[in-house]
Amino acid sequence: MHRLNDARDHALGLFRIVLGFLFACHGAKTIFGILGAKAPAAFGTWPGWWAALIQLVGGVLVLLGVGTRIAALISSGSMAFAYFTVHVENGLWPINNGGEAAAMFCWTFLLIAVAGPGRFALGTVLTARSQGQRSQPSTTAGQH
Repeated sequence: MHRLNDARDHALGLFRIVLGFLFACHGAKTIFGILGAKAPAAFGTWPGWWAALIQLVGGVLVLLGVGTRIAALISSGSMAFAYFTVHVENGLWPINNGGEAAAMFCWTFLLIAVAGPGRFALGTVLTARSQGQRSQPSTTAGQH
């Protein structure tokens, strides 16, 4: 076994946290007009405001590790949509059309959707806690 195999889940968890944070920052920038934005996007405008909502919510869910696979899959799809509807008009290759971030987010979220959340995922803790409570007999059963 390779030495780095033992660190795989930890590295995947840290990768997921950083990826989710960066994606959520993009959404917060657009929705709230912060982090260097000139102004927030107008509420409900298509596709910008809705894409930013996916970025914010999807990024936070992936960062926390809650509903990670589905949030990552939706985030990946939104970036594929952005790439093919916004960036391809300026050329096929990401280096020429300004779509590097969209392409990278698309493929990295797809990786998270397939590989799972790794370590440090809140969803794993919540699932383990709820399963532990169901499998243990109630200490107050039969006592009134």
